[in-house]
Amino acid sequence: MTPLAATDNRAPRIQPLEAPYPEPTADLLARMNPPGRPEILALFRVLAINPELAERTLDLGRYLLGRKAAIDLHDREVVITRVCARCGAEYEWGVHIAAFGDAAGLSATDRRVMASATEDLELLAPRDRLLVRLVDQLHDTSHVDDELWQAMCTHWSPPQLIELMMLAGWYHAVSYVCNGARVPLEKWAARW
Repeated sequence: MTPLAATDNRAPRIQPLEAPYPEPTADLLARMNPPGRPEILALFRVLAINPELAERTLDLGRYLLGRKAAIDLHDREVVITRVCARCGAEYEWGVHIAAFGDAAGLSATDRRVMASATEDLELLAPRDRLLVRLVDQLHDTSHVDDELWQAMCTHWSPPQLIELMMLAGWYHAVSYVCNGARVPLEKWAARW
């Protein structure tokens, strides 16, 4: 597989916080971390260095990934993994593939194609190709052309389209933090 962007394997620029955490930080990290995951994710331990900002991100993250989201798990994970791949954020791509890939129904082919600069997008299901095209156009141009928009409208409602674009933008921002801070890869996460 040829990843869309290379991973920076140098030392972290911002070291994730280490336990024991002071009480306000421990509470914040507990609320940020996915239920059932015993260790606090490195990304959250980096974000908690700025606790006010980390606190403000909780609501948006919960909405975009939670039960009230307008987009189903499969579509969300197609968007998230493609955004992370386009941004070269192996950390976040790997966490999502490992944690949600199976539940989202992403096949080995889906995973390979969405993370690759050279794989044929025709190997994806038609709806998934639309989502990948959406991510790619937003990434490359910050716009969506009329032809793609009309195709998207046949599958997703206006509220869902807004959510898809917000999701892509949110994970672009997450990718910036992962890459800029050089968040260390999780041992259990997938790799390119």
